[in-house]
Amino acid sequence: MNEINVRTQDDRQLVLQWLSAFENALASGSESALSAVFADELHWRDLMAFTWTITPHDTREDAISDLLRTQPQVGARNFTLREGAKPPHRIRRHGRDSIEAFITFETDAGRCEGLVRLLADQPDRAWVLATRLNELKGHEEPVGANRPAGSAYSRNFGGDNWSDIRARVSAFADRDPAVLIIGAGQAGLAIAARLGLLGVDTLIVDKRARVGDIWRERYHSLALHNQVNLNHMPYLPWPPNWPKYLPKDMIAGWLETYAWAMECNVWNGTEFLGADYDHDKGEWVVRLRREDGTERVMRPRHLVMANGIAGRPLTPKLPGLDSFKGKVIHTHDYREGAKWKDKRVIVVGAGTSGHDVAQDLHGHGAHVTMIQRGSTTVASVKAAGLVHSVYYDEGLSLEDADMIAMASSYPLLVKGYQAAVVKMKEMDKDLLAGLAARGFKLDWGEDETGHQMKFRRRHGGYYLDCGCSGLIADGEVALVQHENTAHFVENGLLMKDGSVLEADLIVTATGYQSQESVVREMLGDEIADRVGQIWGIAPNGEIANMFVETPQPGLWFSGGGFAHCRIYSHFVAMGIKARELGLVG
Repeated sequence: MNEINVRTQDDRQLVLQWLSAFENALASGSESALSAVFADELHWRDLMAFTWTITPHDTREDAISDLLRTQPQVGARNFTLREGAKPPHRIRRHGRDSIEAFITFETDAGRCEGLVRLLADQPDRAWVLATRLNELKGHEEPVGANRPAGSAYSRNFGGDNWSDIRARVSAFADRDPAVLIIGAGQAGLAIAARLGLLGVDTLIVDKRARVGDIWRERYHSLALHNQVNLNHMPYLPWPPNWPKYLPKDMIAGWLETYAWAMECNVWNGTEFLGADYDHDKGEWVVRLRREDGTERVMRPRHLVMANGIAGRPLTPKLPGLDSFKGKVIHTHDYREGAKWKDKRVIVVGAGTSGHDVAQDLHGHGAHVTMIQRGSTTVASVKAAGLVHSVYYDEGLSLEDADMIAMASSYPLLVKGYQAAVVKMKEMDKDLLAGLAARGFKLDWGEDETGHQMKFRRRHGGYYLDCGCSGLIADGEVALVQHENTAHFVENGLLMKDGSVLEADLIVTATGYQSQESVVREMLGDEIADRVGQIWGIAPNGEIANMFVETPQPGLWFSGGGFAHCRIYSHFVAMGIKARELGLVG
């Protein structure tokens, strides 16, 4: 046996010994026994296995207290290594040499998975632990060997076939769904697919004509800025021949196929008009307007807002903009730049959409000037991969990589992002120097955590370079700082030096209405006040009110990138199923 295999066997035994000690400590209910298996620095992120919600613990004291509180009801046991996962291995994560292992265990209610990192120089102590509810006993998903026989519609001569049954089920003519999801993008579809497999009657409504239109209707050249291996949907990964960076029309078509294949019930052309909550009955009173103008009132027990992190396009009151005689559009309404060849265009804003639109207009022969209103975090797509796909490029299965991603609580994310930023700055030093020479204002976030923490904190303020930064550095796209401008005039933008930057088109890349505003408008002040912050960092370090039941019973939010939707749709679906079964009050 070679040295690597010997080390692997040794590490396997070390992890098994730790799991046995941890299980014995849990069973004993002993604070001192639990303290003996944890390092002084401890991060335990529970994902519904013990606490029925997503709960981070970033001190040893908090973790032990919650383990002792929950274990008598949960009954966690039979901890062992997960079969089929990468064996225990030595690796440096977040600046600490560790033995990392994927684990399984069970509770009274479910089967669970997780991850543990032992200190490499003190392997009887864990410093990172993640625990995840995988499935509920007696309510396993009908997939793989457990797939349905299809006898209800296969070779049913003289009776309904699959299409007939799907049409009848999707019509909801004789019932209301248990769950109503607003939005048929990746977030809504992922949750609906999971709920369908858990036997929870679910309907998605979307005002657009077709599933996928949320991508299909966006600007002509749009493509994802991170690679395909990070962005799979649950159950159905992207086809293996598809490109690394997916264009929007491929995404749109796949989402439409996904809804069909996963038997998601979708009402397109249906507008969500608002809802009230009936506390006595524990259900929502939801008002919908169908494509033909008729209205339907439904009473689901759960309402999932999967309509994106933001609401309607937001154009701030830019001084003098009303006097401009040319065309003004928001990036939300921008499609393609061919009609603006040889025209003068001002793009207001230097975030992702501003850069993408500026580059598309330039590519179509327009003369583009970008107005930068505040500093921006910029990284090349290659450098951003140091954060986006660091686990997904280690030769791990998607399941293992997702488990590693789930294991990090807020302090670990901060530490990891800060380490990545150091490398990204070095990798992109020429790009950044070129931008700085043009007067482009750069930042790396309030604590040097880069674009990823900006995404979590404010869902904007960054750009992953697909070529526009080079155009700015080379002067192909002109740059003006906002503080040098006075106000808009009928033929363009008046500068403080008295000159006029003439324009035929002004594109506002100025963001969107907050989700809090959407909730206040659609659900009312009382519910909006009860829910509070949506997105951004909550006091416990999680993304506020996302992927868990909110302080408003029966109200859930989901959104973010494809990875967020794949990973966290599981917990939305499991949380709803657990409440439908009465496992959670």
